[in-house]
Amino acid sequence: MPELIGVSGGPTKPEIIAVSLFKLDLRDGDVFADVGCGTGLISIEATRLAKNLQIYAMDAREVAVDAATRNFKNFGIENAEVIFGESSEVISNLEKVDCAFVGGTKNITAVLDALIEKGARSIIVNAVRIETVVRVIEHMKKRGIYDETVHIIASRSEDLTGETYFKPENPVYIMSGKRK
Repeated sequence: MPELIGVSGGPTKPEIIAVSLFKLDLRDGDVFADVGCGTGLISIEATRLAKNLQIYAMDAREVAVDAATRNFKNFGIENAEVIFGESSEVISNLEKVDCAFVGGTKNITAVLDALIEKGARSIIVNAVRIETVVRVIEHMKKRGIYDETVHIIASRSEDLTGETYFKPENPVYIMSGKRK
């Protein structure tokens, strides 16, 4: 397996990816938006769950766009377009979106609005800051798509003087929006 090229703030931890992608409910042939794509790992893992995805991975950081582009090439992902820019503007230029993972939360309400306008049936937002969580839940409720929020705290085993202890990772909120 190729090595993943990283960027600051990522990649998303495997346990968070597993729950997020499960809740996303990807289907074969979906148009998938990876908003705040970072390393592109979410998109890479999404291709294992659904066939013939059309992926639009976007990020406002040039270093992330470069990393995602290189990771897609290294992992043989050919059905992805990596786009540099502000996500709500990028989404507005897409024809449609079936589902979206949002890992970046800059201009989150504008991003949610753009995804809803493009017909997204399922939107998953990951956040660590409580203010962002409140803003996303309130906006999803206002737009009539709020489904649920899951709060995950994962811990990893580590050695401590020859014995095992669990070191907690940062807690993550996974917010789900579904078209009803």
